Amino acid sequence: MSIETDGPDVARAEESAPALNRDILDALTTLIKRAGSVGHSIADEFGVTPPDLLAMFKLEGALAMKELAQRLGCDASFVTAIADNLEKRGFVRREPSQRDRRIKNLVLTPDGLTAKERLMAQLAAKMPWCYALDEAERRCLLDLLRKMLDTPEPDASTDAGAGEQASQPASQPPGQSVSAAVTADHCHGLTVTPGAAAGHEPTGY
Repeated sequence: MSIETDGPDVARAEESAPALNRDILDALTTLIKRAGSVGHSIADEFGVTPPDLLAMFKLEGALAMKELAQRLGCDASFVTAIADNLEKRGFVRREPSQRDRRIKNLVLTPDGLTAKERLMAQLAAKMPWCYALDEAERRCLLDLLRKMLDTPEPDASTDAGAGEQASQPASQPPGQSVSAAVTADHCHGLTVTPGAAAGHEPTGY
């Protein structure tokens, strides 16, 4: 006598997985578009471009232009254009590095620091995760985003090892790391209800 282990619930779960992934992609792209629109509107208020705005957000203390390019994920020549624009607005100044005077650092001016505080307030007021989620939900969202960003893309070797992962003890899901366990702990018990957090005041970007 044979015993079937795959019941209708398992089959339904497998069928719903592609639909779930499509829904995630749809929601994520919509969120990115909305965040981009907010970023453009804030940049317009300050008379700068969205890349200029992002550079101001990334600037902390004196930062080498090469380092800023790495943080922005762009070409060094593009950072030069950003620096030129922000310098014209009086938001940054160039100064030689104390370690190597051949290296140019970017530093926010007093006007730049004031502008950054204002733009951070604008971001806190307008970005969806700031006004729609409470602090616990934002921490959960951040943990999930970092987990996705820190996880290497699957390749052939990963697929080959899928069988080994499947044999791991049930107490630890396949491939789960300590950070994943922390994420699960942060997100445990959170219930997402549309509009439930509408009364929360924005607390930061």
